[in-house]
Amino acid sequence: MEEKRERHWYAFYVRMHHEKKTAEKLEMLHVEHFLPIQEVVRQWSDRKKKIKQVVIPMLIFICTDEKGRIELLQNFPALTGCLIDPATRRPAIIRDKEMEQFKFMLDYSEETVRFQNEPLAPGEQVEVIKGSLKGLQGELVEIGGHSQVMIRIDHLGYATVEIPVGYVKKV
Repeated sequence: MEEKRERHWYAFYVRMHHEKKTAEKLEMLHVEHFLPIQEVVRQWSDRKKKIKQVVIPMLIFICTDEKGRIELLQNFPALTGCLIDPATRRPAIIRDKEMEQFKFMLDYSEETVRFQNEPLAPGEQVEVIKGSLKGLQGELVEIGGHSQVMIRIDHLGYATVEIPVGYVKKV
């Protein structure tokens, strides 16, 4: 009988500008992964253009077991390592709930999602009750005088999106 191996989300470091190519290769091999990308409008002097931009440069999330994690690092030259949990000095495991909320934020936010890795003071736990992010839970923070909902991804940082205070309620 084959032993079932436990799969987790890991944050893999990727060589600069190889995020999309790595995601394409993982897709061809049917490896579950997530590359946070969003469409943004870029302004040039003569025009505006919508482009797909990687939210966290040089990082891709892959759901695999321990053996698969090691094999990926050995067989994909573009993958340069894993995010390490400083407490255990082992590869950091990203919780499923954090991944689900981060994906939801990217999929449904009408505003640009920004990723921060500098520490932010914890705020009120809130749930979005209106708009495209209805149902999302996170922390309400204020950055530069603007209210934002923040999703914390342990060991990595925070994803934030600007949202009107009237769109959230305290959990």
